[in-house]
Amino acid sequence: MTNREGSLEAPTRHPLDWKSEAFYDQAALDKEMARVFDICHGCRRCVNLCTAFPTLFDLVDNSSTMEVDGIARADYAKVVDQCYLCDMCYMSKCPYVPPHQWNVDFPHLMLRAKAVKFRRQGAPLRDRLLSSTDAMGRLAAIPVVAQTVNAVNKVGAARSVMQGVLGVHKDRQLPDYASSKFRPNASPARSTEVRDGKNTPGKVAIYATCYVNYNEPGIGHDLLAILEHNAIPWVLVEKEACCGMPKLELGDLETVAKLKDANIPPLAKLAKAGYAILTPIPSCTLMYKQELPLMFPGDGDVKAVQEAMFDPFEYLVLRNRDGLLKTDFKEKLGNVSYHIPCHSRVQNVGQKTRELLQLIPGTTVNTVERCAGHDGTWGVKAEYYDNSMKIGRPVFEKMAAGEPDYISSDCPIAGRHIRQGMGEESPNARKHHPIELVRKAYGI
Repeated sequence: MTNREGSLEAPTRHPLDWKSEAFYDQAALDKEMARVFDICHGCRRCVNLCTAFPTLFDLVDNSSTMEVDGIARADYAKVVDQCYLCDMCYMSKCPYVPPHQWNVDFPHLMLRAKAVKFRRQGAPLRDRLLSSTDAMGRLAAIPVVAQTVNAVNKVGAARSVMQGVLGVHKDRQLPDYASSKFRPNASPARSTEVRDGKNTPGKVAIYATCYVNYNEPGIGHDLLAILEHNAIPWVLVEKEACCGMPKLELGDLETVAKLKDANIPPLAKLAKAGYAILTPIPSCTLMYKQELPLMFPGDGDVKAVQEAMFDPFEYLVLRNRDGLLKTDFKEKLGNVSYHIPCHSRVQNVGQKTRELLQLIPGTTVNTVERCAGHDGTWGVKAEYYDNSMKIGRPVFEKMAAGEPDYISSDCPIAGRHIRQGMGEESPNARKHHPIELVRKAYGI
């Protein structure tokens, strides 16, 4: 059979064989990385996506053979460390993803390498702390502790010490911890009538996420206000833990499985009861839509949750198509520079946030569809901070174009990163989450 140059078919993904001992075989991993790296070297389409590919190509070009066989196997880790699993190479660039016979899934190969490394040597204290979002949130969100942590995070000398001790870059602007968490302070639901649409269930369950619960509870309260305004009954998920994405990016797949065991039973109960499950953080939504189903392909409850999971704007736009969304917007937003995060794009639902924002009269949306380079904990780390700002520079420039009144991203961490990277450009632009913008436009 002849090799095809690229594929015209929709990309598919294979389940992650992470429970097999062969998955963790270093020699087999090195062989597969050599195979895929050679394909990437011959193509180089992804050179401008992130720093993983330039790192690979520099290793090739500076080797004795100028081929992949000239790279020391130990240097493969340099490529792995630069990959933060945004999935953009797989989704937007690579012509050799399955079902192409070359079967290239670069992000999941990097995930396998991270998992092998984690099983062999664990992770440093910094990485364990940064990826333990629930534990850190429960501690730091205690009112007195939150005030102290937030103050210390803004003191230059303290941040220098933090960089020296923990490896958290002193210049990275960190999110505040809220002294009043979202879940315990959510107002009781008032709407009770369930109105199912052709595309949407008429009742919603909110999986709050660690970030909304501990860092920006306002996003959660804004979402509830929008649901109430549209007479959509809602409940909070009975109990929740971290979705597992930070641990996945660390390669700690056993902890991902433990978090799945904590989260899936209450979520599956709601899914089977006909609820749409909304998660206001794209990475968390993606975890339930893609990563857990690929890790647990035979689990019926995981599948039920996957099918019930919605990005909030995906749900609201479909609600509008059902004729069940109010469009009685009272306030115009002016010029909005809107960034689509990678983990929103990977969900393959289209530009639903932009679509909804454009329904608001007096609102112009400048849409930027490119990786901003932060990715959860990656851009916080001292050794990757400069690269995260470098990757984000084209996004910073595009977001500042046209003198925006607001800058916005579905990923609040990316939004903060972008605002920091813009510096003095567009100094009057205010950073608001899209959910906050919709509530503001409703005037509620």
